[in-house]
Amino acid sequence: MPRRRGAASAIGIAAGAVGLIALTIGAATAATAVFFARKVVTPPERREEDVRIARVDLAAGEITLLASDETRMRGRYGLWFDRDTGHARLGDVIDDGEREVRRPIESVDFGRLDRATRGRMDGYYHLGPWELDAPYENVVVDTELGPAPAWLIPAADASARWVIQVHGRGATRPETLRAVQPARDAGWNSLLITYRNDGEAPESEDRKYGLGGTEWVDVVAATRFAVEHGAEEIVLMGWSMGGAIALQAVLRSAEVRERLVGVMLDSPAIDWTDILRFQGTLNRMPPELGDLVVRVLGGPLGAGLTGIAAPIDVLELDPVARADEFDVPMLLMHSVDDGFVPIDGSRRFAAARPDLIEFEVFEGPRHTKLWNAEPERWTGLIRSWLERRDSLAPATFGDEAEIVG
Repeated sequence: MPRRRGAASAIGIAAGAVGLIALTIGAATAATAVFFARKVVTPPERREEDVRIARVDLAAGEITLLASDETRMRGRYGLWFDRDTGHARLGDVIDDGEREVRRPIESVDFGRLDRATRGRMDGYYHLGPWELDAPYENVVVDTELGPAPAWLIPAADASARWVIQVHGRGATRPETLRAVQPARDAGWNSLLITYRNDGEAPESEDRKYGLGGTEWVDVVAATRFAVEHGAEEIVLMGWSMGGAIALQAVLRSAEVRERLVGVMLDSPAIDWTDILRFQGTLNRMPPELGDLVVRVLGGPLGAGLTGIAAPIDVLELDPVARADEFDVPMLLMHSVDDGFVPIDGSRRFAAARPDLIEFEVFEGPRHTKLWNAEPERWTGLIRSWLERRDSLAPATFGDEAEIVG
């Protein structure tokens, strides 16, 4: 009975909050804003299978997909199918027709691809560190919520330099495997971490994302682990929301800054207001919806509406507004054709600190798929940037606010 009364109370609070918002912006718009606010902070239980499979010819080693922005992407990708019970790897486009796209099948790792009708493509490509030509360890990072699993992949030679990899929203640590080899080539260890509510690390009480405002604490714990195991110089690398998490760790933790010598960002979530506006337009909603979602997340009734433990002040998460507080070099990579996180936030961040930020603009790749489309360029950027760490100084990038490839 106490639990039922508590649930009823929470529902009542949420309903009342929606009613208050509806008085000022309209019932339909209010409901939509609340829906999107919940969606952005709730870890997905299942990823949408948005790729239609037309034909599979295992004998010829080819697959035909219905044409879309995703299936037309250049490069190599993983393909999950049958609700993530099957996985294959696809090569670059062979034939790009008006209605169908043909790609080579590089491998079928598990599952019956010949029976699949739908799937989803991702940029991970690698399933785990066991696929890399390098030793690795399964390790545990002690966080305030409990033990969080991580992969430690050491450099070829003993090194006190560590790159801590922070994956993005709705992703898992295999997303960051693509950066391991260039880091090893440059003489850096790699620690691929998990963080709260990502499906592997311990859950927070509300089981919701904080958009970087809560997860950064787990990066502090990872930094502590690295230092305890010999790290003297640390670079944080964040992907998508992982970029937001990494930047919040830099801004909020003296412990992180003590050993920090650089930050690398792949398709980072810089400006959440801008991202939410963009997502609204993708869903055929007015751009103003993003501003309403920001109000829901940050308002005093945000917890009742979304289930978050505390309101999220999106403006406080904007690194551009606090750009003068950063003091380490950064490598920032983003695509103008990202399709999920607009590049505008990265442009503003790079323009705010051209003395620190080397900004590499890609054209064509979609969100966090820069390696897939241009592996040599992307790998070379990371390797050379890490190799130059001894010589990198703020003045190095003074005249290079944007480098277009």
